[in-house]
Amino acid sequence: MNDNHRVAVVGGMRTPFVKAGTFFRDISQLKLSSQAIKGVLERFELDPKMIDLLVWGRVLHDPFTSNLAREIVFDLDLPASIEAYLVSNNCITSLHAAVDVADFIRAGRAEIGMAGGVESMSAVPVLFGREASRIFLEAGTAKTAGDRIRTLLRLRPRHFKPVPLSFKEPSTGLTMGEHAELTAKEWRIGRAEQDEIALRSHHRAASATADGRLTAEIYPVLGVDHDTIVRGDTTLEKMAKLKPVFDPAQGTITAANASPLTDGAAAVLLMSEERARAEGYEPLAFIRAAEFAAIHPRDGLLMAPAVAVPRLLRKTGLTLADMDIVEVHEAFGAQVAFNLKAWEQGWKEEAIGTVDSEKLNPLGSSVAIGHPFAATGARIMTTLANEMARSDARYGLISVCAAGAMACAMILERS
Repeated sequence: MNDNHRVAVVGGMRTPFVKAGTFFRDISQLKLSSQAIKGVLERFELDPKMIDLLVWGRVLHDPFTSNLAREIVFDLDLPASIEAYLVSNNCITSLHAAVDVADFIRAGRAEIGMAGGVESMSAVPVLFGREASRIFLEAGTAKTAGDRIRTLLRLRPRHFKPVPLSFKEPSTGLTMGEHAELTAKEWRIGRAEQDEIALRSHHRAASATADGRLTAEIYPVLGVDHDTIVRGDTTLEKMAKLKPVFDPAQGTITAANASPLTDGAAAVLLMSEERARAEGYEPLAFIRAAEFAAIHPRDGLLMAPAVAVPRLLRKTGLTLADMDIVEVHEAFGAQVAFNLKAWEQGWKEEAIGTVDSEKLNPLGSSVAIGHPFAATGARIMTTLANEMARSDARYGLISVCAAGAMACAMILERS
């Protein structure tokens, strides 16, 4: 690594984030991705010939498009010389993409790169059972028409029943929401606290939409120019009417205090500091450092930020109090609450202190804005960098949990 190559966050753009099955239900991952990249190119008047690298991510895979990043290059008729590849690691996917681009820049292998991700929950693959899949495969590879027909005659009505895509953890058999319920009980996080976090998220996102801070990051698609999930008129009374989803008898997580299934894409533009200034771009912020962490799901599927953030602060010599803005991804209001509590009390790592609620997610976060899995990290990076520039903040912290009991923490800085 070359410490002289500081990695500048020049900016980012994204599509609106919309509830799955609505406005973008007929748009593919590829087309959503291309819209986010097109937004960056137009917003920053970037000549595509200057791009060295594109690292893109998704969580729900399309078997017909193995390297989505490369197909974006062709879909937008970008220079074929752009190196482009795909990454995937659940909700921290686009942070992985950004770290990869940053590593290329620090090593001197690239000067300008884009990172980001997409999720189309409206276009999840339709799966068939293993027995049906074997029959279809045998029919597809049959040497003669007769062999193909005989193979297909083995199909029965049961074979045509789709297998629903499961969001359960393969290692535990529980969904993320079920894990969050268990951890909320363990850390004694009540529903009132979760609803307060969700309410604040919606109200702040609504305010940031109305004053243009969030919409400035959005590239309109199909006439939609804002996030459609934000509910600025919601109240605690309205939230209290909803029933728990994952534990109907004793649960605290509802549709109101959990992030919704979302369609959207987000991209962030990164450059070496030298190249950014040479091209006339004023960096919004710089990537100071990033830290990934992984724990066992039995310790709390969404608890890895309680390890990643303290380690990152220790390695950089900074403190939680040094952070002017703290962006914590809101998979669930409960997850935000028990990670904040773990930072305050210490858990697997030493305590690092409390977060002032005024510093926490000042423009709202995933409960209100939405959570297209692989796009969330790039969305948070863009929002944080813009807000740091507006407020002339020195340090900003990102904390994102992920399925598989993993997390990523990142510090942006201005100087």
